[in-house]
Amino acid sequence: MTLHESLQLERQTTTADIAAGEKTCPVCSRETPDEYVPLLSLAEDLQRLIQANAPDSREFQAVCARCVRLFERAKDQILTDAALQKDGSRVLSTPLRLDADERFTGKGVTIAFLDSGFYPHVDLTTPKNRIIGYRNLLHEDGNLTSLFQPDVASWHGMMTSVVAAGNGSLSNGFYRGIAPDAEVVLVKLARTGRITEQNIQDGLEWILENRTKFNIKIVNISAGGDFEQSYLHDSLSQTVEECVAQGLTIICAVGNAGSLPNHPVFPPASAPSAIAVGGLDDHNSINRARRGMYRSSYGPTLDGLQKPEVIAPSIWIPAPILPNTPTAKQAELYDTLDHASDDELHEIIRENYGVDDELDAALDRPAYMLRQIIALKLRREAVITKHYKYVDGTSFAAPIVSSVAAQMLEANPKLTPQQIKRILISSSERLPHYEVDRQGWGVIDPRKAVEKALELK
Repeated sequence: MTLHESLQLERQTTTADIAAGEKTCPVCSRETPDEYVPLLSLAEDLQRLIQANAPDSREFQAVCARCVRLFERAKDQILTDAALQKDGSRVLSTPLRLDADERFTGKGVTIAFLDSGFYPHVDLTTPKNRIIGYRNLLHEDGNLTSLFQPDVASWHGMMTSVVAAGNGSLSNGFYRGIAPDAEVVLVKLARTGRITEQNIQDGLEWILENRTKFNIKIVNISAGGDFEQSYLHDSLSQTVEECVAQGLTIICAVGNAGSLPNHPVFPPASAPSAIAVGGLDDHNSINRARRGMYRSSYGPTLDGLQKPEVIAPSIWIPAPILPNTPTAKQAELYDTLDHASDDELHEIIRENYGVDDELDAALDRPAYMLRQIIALKLRREAVITKHYKYVDGTSFAAPIVSSVAAQMLEANPKLTPQQIKRILISSSERLPHYEVDRQGWGVIDPRKAVEKALELK
């Protein structure tokens, strides 16, 4: 049955539901001008999927047409590729949670990432290698081979780049970023440990020199400087301003110090022209009523500037696990055990002896106790599948905004950094019951942002 047919079916029942007080959709909590669709008019598998992703157990008879379109579009892939949670719901992808416009994938747009290290993850390299540039500032020659050398410190930059531009190849395309066709340039700033303000400035200066060579349009910085400074006297902030003047959109994580009394915002996020991104906690749900704030930093800055400008998901974000690491081996073991029968558990643990000491020590316990330990491990290590896990922090909110900016530039390549910033701000939606200082202009809306970008063509 098509959506149009569903809308026509049982129209009287739908009208009665709305008249009885169903003013907001029970799944997304939006007040919507769309018509409501009777749940019973939908296919059974679509009904179950929508009910499983509702925010609570209350019964409802109708759902807004927007939710039907969203789940109808993604139904087959959700049922096939989305990880199933213990409560029967599915781990949703970032594009689905934010209702991103699927027409635009960042094609033809280059995003540069400044971070502590990177890894050429298959979500970026297959079926086509979209890593078009790499610079390791620790080596004068910028040797590309160092990108392929195993380094446990590479997880952060790998995750930020894949959150934005990964194509989800290890999940049949489901756990992809919002810009899965964007090309990327990776700039390694430092070894393990703290990235300094000078490291970030060195990276930006390299990008300024090479922006034309790689056609860089967006720069993602998921790192912060050393301390609060006025942009009038801070060379890093002034470099950010120069980058924007040269046509680069600079998107920065605002930091995770929101629980501290002074919740400081450091450069480069505090620079006037940077787009500083704070954190949203959406509980892996499309339901607006469940949205809350993450513990992200916020202003005003020393210069009295509102930071962040916008917020994006900063928790429950699917990201790849760094391959060939102890964490990857453990995640694969937990995933295998979770899908195994009780009779297989002990043998699987024996075959993987040494991967997890706690499981090794529990070999003499019955299957039901092993199940409890496995469930605890999956939850504690935030494992989604053997290839992906949940991550949190504004480090991962920033690349989500970078991916939306890539969509906007694909839709309208003539956009300036100032226009991109203004569109992101004007299309965002503020959270009720939270201070403006913490959230700026609110949660990004990728679909509205793209629509506004198209309007300026």
